[in-house]
Amino acid sequence: MTDGQVTAEGLRVAIGFPSAVMLVMGGMVGVGVFVNPAVVARSLHTPQLVLAAWIAGGAIALLGAFVYAELAARMPTTGGEYVYLRDTYGPLVGFLFGWTTLLVVHTGGMAAVAIVFARNLAVLGVAAPQGVVVVAVLAALAAVNCLGVQAGNGVQGWLGLLKVAAIITLVVCGLLIAQPAAALAAKAAAPPPLDLLKSFGAAMIPVVFSYGGWQTSNYVAGEVRDAHSNLARALVVGVIGVIVLYLSVTLACLRALGVSGLAATLTPASDVLQKVAGPLGAKLAAGAIALSALAFLSQSTLTGPRVIFAMASDGLFFRQVARIAKGSRVPAIAIVLQAAWTCLLALSGSYEQILSYVIAMNFLFFALSASCLFVLRRRTDDGGAHLGFRAPLHPVTTGLFIVACGLIVAASFWAYPVNSLVGYAIMLAGAPLYLVWRRRGAAVISKRA
Repeated sequence: MTDGQVTAEGLRVAIGFPSAVMLVMGGMVGVGVFVNPAVVARSLHTPQLVLAAWIAGGAIALLGAFVYAELAARMPTTGGEYVYLRDTYGPLVGFLFGWTTLLVVHTGGMAAVAIVFARNLAVLGVAAPQGVVVVAVLAALAAVNCLGVQAGNGVQGWLGLLKVAAIITLVVCGLLIAQPAAALAAKAAAPPPLDLLKSFGAAMIPVVFSYGGWQTSNYVAGEVRDAHSNLARALVVGVIGVIVLYLSVTLACLRALGVSGLAATLTPASDVLQKVAGPLGAKLAAGAIALSALAFLSQSTLTGPRVIFAMASDGLFFRQVARIAKGSRVPAIAIVLQAAWTCLLALSGSYEQILSYVIAMNFLFFALSASCLFVLRRRTDDGGAHLGFRAPLHPVTTGLFIVACGLIVAASFWAYPVNSLVGYAIMLAGAPLYLVWRRRGAAVISKRA
């Protein structure tokens, strides 16, 4: 589709390749890049292991990008994983994905980042109450996105560029300007292999959480120009760009602080910048984190509502959520609903507990979505030769991604068994609601088929 056309759902096609790249990167790079290098260093006490964890996480994300790029090429429609799971395994699986995305995964992450945004504004001298800032920023971003996909995409694109510039500044300070940390003469004794394996698995949880988010760009596939090629390429380019950023940030923190200094701090970005700019460094770090948080919220406000919009269009959610605003051609009710629920989570404080449930559920759906590719390839008589992108070295790379997802789910249960079980309980709690909507949904989906 070309710019200005309208999809079958009534959405306007207006996102090009450069914007799609920024969507991918914007969905991945939140505030974790400024904090999680220290979290990883507390579990893994050598620079080599810390870098190995970030490299492993990047490799998993790239394998996922290959899979999702082909899924986008095969099914360039609004809704992303909801559509892939619905058409492969049935509407119940798709609904459970959409239910957890709205209730926990997407909105929980947004609530946490909104709180981080408000707290860093306070560091910069903004005296407004935290709750007021959270509601104001979420309402403002929802309003911008209700004006049209061009407005929402334009704002998130510019914020994304500024965010990348802020991260590059941190990298330059850590690698080129700050004095390197003194090396420690003594080396800690190597832990037993089983303890090291558990520590590495625990460290991978914040790593993969930081790398997550590439899939959200698929939610708006119906609004991307020539999505079968542009979105597919954007996924690979965007993920590679984030891998480079994350490894650069980790190297900068390790050089400036040393692995022990990195493990000892709660604010690695601030510590690095303070070595360069003195007391001003804390405010520079707060500004960078606030900007990164705002950019992430902008991207999430654009992408997330398309999932519940797709569900409602199938009759598997409140009918009103499928309405398209006549002038802007966006799912305005879905946008407002997501913003309102995110505000509720942020103000209630429950987002902190919700975040501990996310990894086990997220990677279950990553694995299920990746497995769709095996089914879709079998269904395609011509082998998909007409597609704009095919996952390289499939089925090996796709299989490796599924295995990696399974290992991450297992590590999540190993490290946080109660939280992981609670997450799955929340997911399965959506099944009774599916039964309420399924009659109407079955009729809509059968007509579309």
